[in-house]
Amino acid sequence: MSKKRGLSYEEKRKRMLDIFFEKKEFFHIKEMEKIAPKLKGITPMSVKEVLQSLVDDDMVETEKVGTSSFYWAFPSKAVNVRKRKLQHLQSTYNEQEKELASTKDEVAKAKKSRTESNERERLLSELTTLQADKDSLTEELARLKDCDPETIKQMQEEIGIAKDAANRWTDNIFSLKTWIKRKFPIDENIINKQFDIPEDLDYIT
Repeated sequence: MSKKRGLSYEEKRKRMLDIFFEKKEFFHIKEMEKIAPKLKGITPMSVKEVLQSLVDDDMVETEKVGTSSFYWAFPSKAVNVRKRKLQHLQSTYNEQEKELASTKDEVAKAKKSRTESNERERLLSELTTLQADKDSLTEELARLKDCDPETIKQMQEEIGIAKDAANRWTDNIFSLKTWIKRKFPIDENIINKQFDIPEDLDYIT
């Protein structure tokens, strides 16, 4: 049997943010050290480090009250932070694109003479470096696409549609169970077992 893989650092950060987003409460470090392992599987020893990294990245707010420091975060804050990071990366990407185009022009001019020189070697080396930077930024932009406000808005709308559909089916199941019980003298537990209906079936709120 393979050993269960531990959470990566980024997974811990995301799960800890989820605690704030889901609970919408203020926590001090001792509370988080108890809640995080139980709810999200984050080891107690890493809670403080992960929480501090989120504070450093401006994803979580903190304020000292008396001798205790309290922490909180809201989804809108995270979206704005990621939006600013996305804009910064896009700006950096655009600048690198311009610099890369300029370097390519210089290399093209240098190729006309095909004269081996230190300058030509320098330009080729710079071109290789810029191309690597461009590839890295392209990957970063693609990864942050899921954090884009428009993408998040679309996901929220799709979640709403799915929730409404699920509740309609739940309502239909309840109506059918009522009809069966009224039509036939059958216990509800037998109906649930016969049709594989979970005992705790309820509407999604």
